[in-house]
Amino acid sequence: MPVAPGTLLVASPGLSDPNFRRTVVYMVEHRDSGSLGVVLNRPGDVSVRDVLPAWENLASAPRSECVGGPVDARTALCLAAMRTGVSTLGMPGVVTVHSPVALVDLDPAPAALESALRGLLVFAGYSGWDSGQLDGEIERGDWLVVPGLPDDVITDRHADLWGRVLRRQGTPLALLATFPAEVGLN
Repeated sequence: MPVAPGTLLVASPGLSDPNFRRTVVYMVEHRDSGSLGVVLNRPGDVSVRDVLPAWENLASAPRSECVGGPVDARTALCLAAMRTGVSTLGMPGVVTVHSPVALVDLDPAPAALESALRGLLVFAGYSGWDSGQLDGEIERGDWLVVPGLPDDVITDRHADLWGRVLRRQGTPLALLATFPAEVGLN
């Protein structure tokens, strides 16, 4: 499957980089000039209430800022799943990534969006790749590219997202979900 907005990068079991070990990355952008995504399954220690109190009630569980990746941790990005039938056309501060998932500008007050959202996650930082870098990592076998679902973005089950995404792919990829986290302890 080609990388595109809305696809997931699932870290292969052998990827040992601590920034990406057993991660699921939602791709926001993939162009010739580079790629950008956010790690979905790394909840952080900072509460959304502490940094963006107006957005706390719209945030999905655990209502903490997720670690979106190792790039620019002072930058906050927000991904939201829109309610069925809601169009983002003409909605200020909302840009569709892959419908119904959209990037949301966190500067305006959230009240206008409340009825349009199923949930959202706020990310501190992001994952970025220079031109050709991600393609090289995929060719090397570091990443598996699979379709994403809107529920992946707003799940409250971050801890087991890596295994759940792999299991729903069917065999042979589903078998990777059984790969032990620590091979030496198997």
